[in-house]
Amino acid sequence: MIKPKVLILSNNDNVRLLSEKISGRCDLSLYSDAIGPDLIKSSEPDLVISYNYKHIVKEDVIDLLGDRIINLHCSLLPWNKGASPNIWSFIDDTPKGVTIHRLEKGLDTGKLILQKEVFFDEEKETLESSYNILQETITGLLSDNLDMISSGKYKMKEQPEGGSYHKTSDLKKIIGDNSIDYSMTIKQFRDYISSLSSSCT
Repeated sequence: MIKPKVLILSNNDNVRLLSEKISGRCDLSLYSDAIGPDLIKSSEPDLVISYNYKHIVKEDVIDLLGDRIINLHCSLLPWNKGASPNIWSFIDDTPKGVTIHRLEKGLDTGKLILQKEVFFDEEKETLESSYNILQETITGLLSDNLDMISSGKYKMKEQPEGGSYHKTSDLKKIIGDNSIDYSMTIKQFRDYISSLSSSCT
């Protein structure tokens, strides 16, 4: 049986977790630089996965790949598109979860392939542990459905209207020169953000 050729685009150590889960089932390559159409034409991947990738995938690459390029995003889209989705799900008290979607021109706007909602014990889980849980969840979701996704035998649906989007600068507006202690429980973090907001009024 021929293994699918999978190319992962990532600039984050979390890619190791995903690589460990799927490496034995596919011909896997990792890439961290800005990708162009020449690489796609020369490598001919069956599937390209964008996962914590800092570069913008340009339209010529997206057009070349079509349904063969997906993105892994640790939020329950359409909520918390953009930066720091886990943090914003607690600040805004929005649904939490993970999403695998087709990568399209807009940031985190592509058609939905798979989603999984996640619930946290906010007095027990910390910002760090909740982040790790989301990483485990989304890599597991991809691994469990790798054959279906790499073969293109999946259905997509449009994202619901609404949701939210945040830039890196949005968080800076709230915390200012203060820092975030990722060992805080979620409840402690909520209280912390509330105190910062109160001090600004």
